[in-house]
Amino acid sequence: MSRILITIAACGSAALLLAALGFQHLGGLAPCKLCFWQRYPHAAAIVIGVIAVFVPVSALMWLGWLAVVAAGGVGVFHVGVEQGWWEGPTTCTSAPVTNLSPEQLMEQIMSAPLVRCDEIAWELFGISMAGWNVILSFTLALLWFAAARHNR
Repeated sequence: MSRILITIAACGSAALLLAALGFQHLGGLAPCKLCFWQRYPHAAAIVIGVIAVFVPVSALMWLGWLAVVAAGGVGVFHVGVEQGWWEGPTTCTSAPVTNLSPEQLMEQIMSAPLVRCDEIAWELFGISMAGWNVILSFTLALLWFAAARHNR
């Protein structure tokens, strides 16, 4: 049973990564820095899942759980940045334009990110891509958790 749960969870992470790449390459929605940060844990969960299917050790299942929880955690942070609840990394959010010399203003314009983390590029049912990542990542975390508990 745990192998089935692991397979579903790893395939879920693969589906999320493929969807993100589809939005990027087919939909023309370039990812921001936080979008990339959400992808790395899913890639790790896929690798962990492949290994755990063949070597069903509980520690691997907990690592898979940790990976998707990390992806969801970054997603929560990204949603907060999008909603203006807190500031994001200065390299991907807007900076105030006050008391700047013309040279400083030009430097700020030239160093501005191409894709900002605080703007929602796409949403479905009022939920941004980062929000969907949160929902789906924590759902996958439940699968990893169930696999680890079942494997005992």
